[in-house]
Amino acid sequence: MGIDVNNSSAIDIGKAIASKEITSREAVEKCIERINKINPSINAVVQECFERALSEADSLDIEIAQGKVRGPLHGVPMTLKDSLDTEGVITTWATLGRQNEVPEVDATLVTRLREAGSILLGKTNTPELTLAADTDNLVYGRTKNPYDTNLSPGGSSGGAAAIIATGGSPFDIGSDTGGSIRIPSHSCGIAGIKPTSGRVPRTGHCISYALGATESLTQNGPMARYVRDLDPILKVISGPDSKDPYIVPIPIGDPGEIDIKGIRIAFHTDNGLMSPTQEISNVVRNVASALQDRGASTVEILPDPISMLRQIDGRNGTGDGREWVRRILKDAGTSQFSPFIENRLEEAPAIPTSEFTEVLEMVDHYRSGMIQFMKDFDVILCPASAKPAVGPGESFLPENKFLYSYTSAFNVTGWPAGVVRGGTSSSNLPIAVQVVGKPWREDVVLSVLETVEEITGGWVAPAL
Repeated sequence: MGIDVNNSSAIDIGKAIASKEITSREAVEKCIERINKINPSINAVVQECFERALSEADSLDIEIAQGKVRGPLHGVPMTLKDSLDTEGVITTWATLGRQNEVPEVDATLVTRLREAGSILLGKTNTPELTLAADTDNLVYGRTKNPYDTNLSPGGSSGGAAAIIATGGSPFDIGSDTGGSIRIPSHSCGIAGIKPTSGRVPRTGHCISYALGATESLTQNGPMARYVRDLDPILKVISGPDSKDPYIVPIPIGDPGEIDIKGIRIAFHTDNGLMSPTQEISNVVRNVASALQDRGASTVEILPDPISMLRQIDGRNGTGDGREWVRRILKDAGTSQFSPFIENRLEEAPAIPTSEFTEVLEMVDHYRSGMIQFMKDFDVILCPASAKPAVGPGESFLPENKFLYSYTSAFNVTGWPAGVVRGGTSSSNLPIAVQVVGKPWREDVVLSVLETVEEITGGWVAPAL
């Protein structure tokens, strides 16, 4: 077999299958072999459907023999975060009330991926209801970081990031409410993008579109070892489904048509909420300098509205006392919660309606100020986190309150934001840089990310 499935991009695997260099069955078998070898050490894949995957691969190989190619993902294996409903495969949302739940239908984006020819290998671990930056739950336990198994892979798409980084799956779909695609991608050295709010349907995801004031925070998006995979996957899963009422039919541009020369970049290494490590600051600064050498214009400047996040203080999602979380748990039939869920419910007392509406107005002023800032720029370049991967539970410590404010800042705006590995810490951990674009300009974000990947080398396989 000519292609190294466990280290290749999803798109290259698809090309090899379409050209009959390998079969889809062979690609699936290679991923299963890698999962079986590595998963006992990291606990990333928590449900398997290997026999079904092999059967689907055989059917898709017959289509290839008949000259039918569904597209670039034809026959390509994938894993999916356990927050997405998958027909016939247990989907727990990492909550005990659903530990034996087998959905009868796929989430919208799962349907689209399978129709495009992708093959589900299994489900990946997530914290309960995806609501933490650390991947641990009462159903499946803790996922470990493949670069240092004493550390967390981040969350909430920690299982996805860990299995992608170790070569067990070419890609996965994460969800991102405050950084849940970008934090684990940063912690595990892979690439990922949170699309614009309104791009990808959340039908069949545990955090759905029916969330009132917090609706716009959560988006689903692709995660992969290579940036070039993100665009075709994103295009497959995007667009209205006549169920999620917030999805807009806006086409995604071609990243290949974006010229890095002339791209206007605003970069910062410190957002004023939590200073990053010196190594992270250096990586961002070095990447900015390298992009300038490629013809981009760079200005070191921090958007003034970022400081408003301290005033907002997450109350747009907690002002109702997190009753929205209680409703999801009740609907799931869960009565015993993860410790972090218990803490989140206790630490978020409801505030008066007048105060809550004031917070929502503050969010609107924040969004207005940020979009005014972007008049003079195409993208923002900044850290993805104030630290590399941290230990289990460390993200919950009071001193780390704003650890992931670098990502959550752009859930509040609803803008597209992606990450790619930009360097390595002195303890040999991945360090990502984050690229943020204007609404609906995923093409610009992806173009800059791919340039960064060319400069820095991107993903590096862990020694595990």
